[in-house]
Amino acid sequence: MTQVLKGLRVVEHGTFITGPAAAMVLADLGAEVVKVELPGTGDPFRAFKGGLYSPHYQTYNRNKHSVALDTRKDADRASFDRLIEGADVYIQNFRPGFAEQIQAGEARLRELNPRLIYCAISGFGQDGPAAARPSYDTVAQAASGYLRLLVNPANPRVVGPAIADAMTGYYAAFGILGALHERHATGAGRRVDVSMFEAMAHFNLDAFTHLFSEGEVMGPYSRPSVSQSYVLECACGGWIALHMSSPEKFWQGLAQAMEKPDIFEDERFRDRFARIENQDALIVILRDIFQRRTRQEWCDRLLAQDVPHAPMYRTDEVPEDAQAKHLQLFVDTNHPTMGPSRTVRSPISFDGQRCLHVTPPPTLGEHNALYAQGWPGATHTKKETNT
Repeated sequence: MTQVLKGLRVVEHGTFITGPAAAMVLADLGAEVVKVELPGTGDPFRAFKGGLYSPHYQTYNRNKHSVALDTRKDADRASFDRLIEGADVYIQNFRPGFAEQIQAGEARLRELNPRLIYCAISGFGQDGPAAARPSYDTVAQAASGYLRLLVNPANPRVVGPAIADAMTGYYAAFGILGALHERHATGAGRRVDVSMFEAMAHFNLDAFTHLFSEGEVMGPYSRPSVSQSYVLECACGGWIALHMSSPEKFWQGLAQAMEKPDIFEDERFRDRFARIENQDALIVILRDIFQRRTRQEWCDRLLAQDVPHAPMYRTDEVPEDAQAKHLQLFVDTNHPTMGPSRTVRSPISFDGQRCLHVTPPPTLGEHNALYAQGWPGATHTKKETNT
């Protein structure tokens, strides 16, 4: 297994998703991550589904170690400080001001370790009129304009996974890697700030570009109509997705797969702009045609004509996909007390080598003894760390 961040030491003081996701990205690349959690309860995500090892918690906490410390207590804070003295990165996702209350503010930690990359993740930023507001995934999606692009106006309800949480964590990891790169040249640490609001506004860049360049306010069907994307039910009850884009060869291939060679001679569907303008009418026609064959039959026909498509899988179907198996996308691991589990490996390969080894998420305080005196095997002193 290629570990490009081997030797990097990260202290994560994270809960729920944003902070843990940032640390997981670094851990997947080989960093040694110590997750600091409150004794007794730990990351609140642990208890979301029975016990302290919920699937919610497991999702973002693989490849890490766990120590249970309350930094408001002197003895625990001393152990925490030893970790900070030898760390390269510290990650927290508290509301602004809370880190200082638990003795984990940037100023105090930087006195311990001037080389530290201090990453603070927030909902709306560290200052400003909304800085103190609570934020979760749906709040950030809504505030950034992104949620409006997902909600079906005919049936308005929140849909889909926690996009803002995960994306904010990934952006934070990018910022940390940039600061680490700079530190190689300067020797000095940096503060990295990212908020869920800013991250999702950037992730929603396409909508803002259309607004600023064309005055266009995009809606939930704007992008699918331009990209000519479709989801269609088949005779077997399965669904298939098409992303036709603009190349005419794909449309001619679709016509052949449907055995309707003249379908796109209709003035409503003759070219890209006509198909965008009349997508609703085209959807009605395609729905009727696709109801006549099974999903597998359509996949075979579309593949033969090189039409961009995929089965619209349920989650439980993906691990059985031939390409997923070929790529070894899903890997098994085993915790000594919690037992076997399965997860999605890191999507990044180096020199053709896939990351097939995953350490299962730790139980609360599982590694207290290992890190009782700081980083195991560390030979540097505090003075050496600070120079």
